[in-house]
Amino acid sequence: MTEPGRSARAGVPERPALDGIEDTWARRWQDDGTYAFDRSKARADVYSIDTPPPTVSGELHMGHVFSYTHTDTVARFQRMRGRTVFYPMGWDDNGLPTERRVQNVYGVRCDPTLPYDPQWQPPAAPVDDAARKNPTPISRRNFVELCGTLTVVDEQAFEALWRRLGLSVDWSLTYTTIGRAARMASQRAFLRNLARGEAYQAEAPTLWDVGFATAVAQAELEDRERPGAYHRLRFAGPDGREVLIDTTRPELLPACVALVCHPDDERYADLVGAVVRTPVFGVAVPVRAHPLADPAKGTGVAMVCTFGDLTDVTWWRELQLDTRVVIGRDGRLLPEPPAGVPAGPYAALAGQTVAGARRAVVGLLADAGDLVGEPRPVVHPVKFYEKGDRPLEIVSTRQWYLRNGGRDAGLRAELLARGGELHWVPGHMRSRYEHWVGGLTGDWLVSRQRFFGVPVPVWYRLDDTGEPDFTHPLTPDESALPVDPSGEPPPGYDESLRGRPGGFVGDPDVLDTWATSSLTPQIVGGWETDPDLFGRVFPMDLRPQGQEIIRTWLFATVARAHAEHGVLPWRDAVLSGWILDPDRKKMAKSKGNVVTPMALLEQYGSDAVRYWAASGRPGMDLAFDPAQIRVGRRLATKLLNASRFALGLGAADALRAPYDSSSSARLTPRRDLELSATQPLDTAMLAELSGVVATATSAFDAYDHTAALQATESFFWRFCDDYIELVKERAYGTGPGADSARAALATALSVQLRLFAPVLPFVTEEVWSWWRYGSVHRAPWPTTYEVDRAIGGAADAGLLRLASDALGQVRRAKSERKLSMKAEVPLAEALGPADLLDRLTLVADDVRAAGRIGRLDLLPGRTPELVIACAV
Repeated sequence: MTEPGRSARAGVPERPALDGIEDTWARRWQDDGTYAFDRSKARADVYSIDTPPPTVSGELHMGHVFSYTHTDTVARFQRMRGRTVFYPMGWDDNGLPTERRVQNVYGVRCDPTLPYDPQWQPPAAPVDDAARKNPTPISRRNFVELCGTLTVVDEQAFEALWRRLGLSVDWSLTYTTIGRAARMASQRAFLRNLARGEAYQAEAPTLWDVGFATAVAQAELEDRERPGAYHRLRFAGPDGREVLIDTTRPELLPACVALVCHPDDERYADLVGAVVRTPVFGVAVPVRAHPLADPAKGTGVAMVCTFGDLTDVTWWRELQLDTRVVIGRDGRLLPEPPAGVPAGPYAALAGQTVAGARRAVVGLLADAGDLVGEPRPVVHPVKFYEKGDRPLEIVSTRQWYLRNGGRDAGLRAELLARGGELHWVPGHMRSRYEHWVGGLTGDWLVSRQRFFGVPVPVWYRLDDTGEPDFTHPLTPDESALPVDPSGEPPPGYDESLRGRPGGFVGDPDVLDTWATSSLTPQIVGGWETDPDLFGRVFPMDLRPQGQEIIRTWLFATVARAHAEHGVLPWRDAVLSGWILDPDRKKMAKSKGNVVTPMALLEQYGSDAVRYWAASGRPGMDLAFDPAQIRVGRRLATKLLNASRFALGLGAADALRAPYDSSSSARLTPRRDLELSATQPLDTAMLAELSGVVATATSAFDAYDHTAALQATESFFWRFCDDYIELVKERAYGTGPGADSARAALATALSVQLRLFAPVLPFVTEEVWSWWRYGSVHRAPWPTTYEVDRAIGGAADAGLLRLASDALGQVRRAKSERKLSMKAEVPLAEALGPADLLDRLTLVADDVRAAGRIGRLDLLPGRTPELVIACAV
């Protein structure tokens, strides 16, 4: 490894170009260890980032480029400020998205009852639609191995793209959420949650995704508008009274356990406490009152079923109603009716899909004369698992939960207080956290009935009849982690006792992927495995992430750190906005409007794409705009060419060796070798640049990379278009005036390269290598003190703008007369207030030279503002 402070200078090329610099510098940075984390530094010198591990289940898109570029600008800025940056990269490779991708790519499905086949080979991928519709069953172990194989391929592609984008990640710190370190941390945290009473198991109504055949958590729900129909059903009330209810789910009629109305609804006050009978089935159900009933919805009285939606669960729990479950885990109606429901009419529904049962029940209602009128079409929100494609059902299952304040007011208050301690960027995002925590209705369901995930690390004793004892789970010692209960016996048992009375059975479930991802600071920080590292990086400084996962990743990470460590997991949280398509709609894979980045990176260059990404502030939405990427390409090209021109004027010689390269970590200024800018135009330019440095530094400190870029870019174009043009004739010469120009050019170029470096890492590194030692990304961030020190006299920051105004008027005069900018101007007159012309006198020589003016007369008092009249 080459020390970053000792890399040789490359010299200025004759024809600098952007093409190919990404590959060159990505390799050099890796070989030189430019971004390696220095774990010898004290915690005060460390800046640690809890990087979002992208889900490895397809392709990265421009939304990823957008947000990860923002994080990288922070890492680069902090590194140049003298911090050793802990900047890992992770891959979120376990969970349902990976399983689905494996199923689609290879046309397989997991069947846990099958034995492991060590000789099994996957089919050539990708398979056709027929194979996907009729997947080949394989054992759990074969399936998990196949998931692991595919994620490795995907992760390599992701890493290649991130390197191409120029993320300053320390790739030696890479982790995966299915890797050994993640499994150890996830299982350790779960066992400690269990020991403290924060993890518990319960048999309860569970949101169930029929397609994935697993439970899902409240945080993973989303509402989707779907067509449906209201059906009006006639219930038989006391004394021959009919009670009408409207429902979009008539198939749940055999699961009806009550009717409910609002306590203040006078229409049904006399019915509360009475019993009515369901149509078709004739089951007696009570009428109860509850404030969640909406008098304005339908007929004002609702059918309570076990279970149609979350409101049913609330009514069932709070009113202590009976349970009549009719929908199984496969999404079909159970083969046998629940207790108390007659088998005759139910036989037409047994084994049916939900849609088939709905049609059958509607037919039975119509035949019985209990369907009132025609169904009324409606479009209404239906709950889905965010990654699923079928409506969720609610079935009763045994699951593991973590306490999160949903049923504990004290814990809820503590987690809300944690949100108040966190520094939010932008600040209004805090309200989303508070809204989520305040609206929790239950604890966090963390078990999943899937395969490619971190196993729940418990076993259960089997009694003499072979029934598991769920109340006293068997747990491993932490030293044995990670464990897989489906393939390893618990302590004190032999594998031969698996599944036998008096023996044991392993918990078949895995932990929710968020239950592992919520521990990313602990996983990558070496919690309990590397105490020295953990003490240097935790709590971390920054959590960058998307706003849509405040309720999942951010909240869950806060909850886990609060439970285990009693602190916030990080100091600052920076939230990204959305990427919008040209129609101002959010880009999403589900909408088919995403743009993948590799072709853009190859066409325009990585710096150009990063420039587009950096034009969006944290929390603000940004439209995908190729025109903005082209602007970034133009800026990078101009930086190449303007730097070459400035160095050709002698800037490199003016700052021949301003840094001592004996230090590999930080490059130290050498004051004795610096020249000073003494001429008014030069000191004016540097004075203005000093203000830019102050603005950009404050902006980066506030995580506002956009404001920093705007200030730097605005000055750069004026520097190129005006200052260089004004000063180049003098810089070509000799003597104090030329020395001043070259010193100013050298300082300005050095400072601007470092100001641009967090956003445009490749082109700035390329130019830096022409005339400086080491890497620009290891050079110190510029300071106002550094710039001011290069000013060798009085400085009037407004002189550059005044000279630019004068030169601009000369250029316009030539343009209006269709003359070349090189055309001579025999005479020009400067009119304006006397004090303004007195200041113009200080830069008059540079204006004359740049405008090719033979004589410049100053005529004070003729006009209220500067006017340059040219005789051409």
